[in-house]
Amino acid sequence: MDYRKTNASANTVTRDMMELCADTGNIYETVAIIGKRSNQISVEIKSDLSKKLQEFASYNDNLEEVFENREQIEISRYYEKLPKATLIAAQEYLEGKVYFRNPAKEKDKLQ
Repeated sequence: MDYRKTNASANTVTRDMMELCADTGNIYETVAIIGKRSNQISVEIKSDLSKKLQEFASYNDNLEEVFENREQIEISRYYEKLPKATLIAAQEYLEGKVYFRNPAKEKDKLQ
């Protein structure tokens, strides 16, 4: 999912724990799923930000440095205003957009 087009809140939201663990039956497993997805999203955001800031990497001094700094600041501000990765992951989980499986449970079903 594209993190820029998410409808996740930028602020902290109180969640119903029973609603969160309805799919798995275990709140700790649900938190682990959301945590892993959050890590995936944060890695994606970090790589995108690094790619955009790499364009401004200058290894020599020049007069356009002030203008480039303004562009870097605007890019950084945009990424700072995005919802945090944990909020995006929780929203994706609630919307059913996160695929997860538990191999231990699948193994028990086969036996």
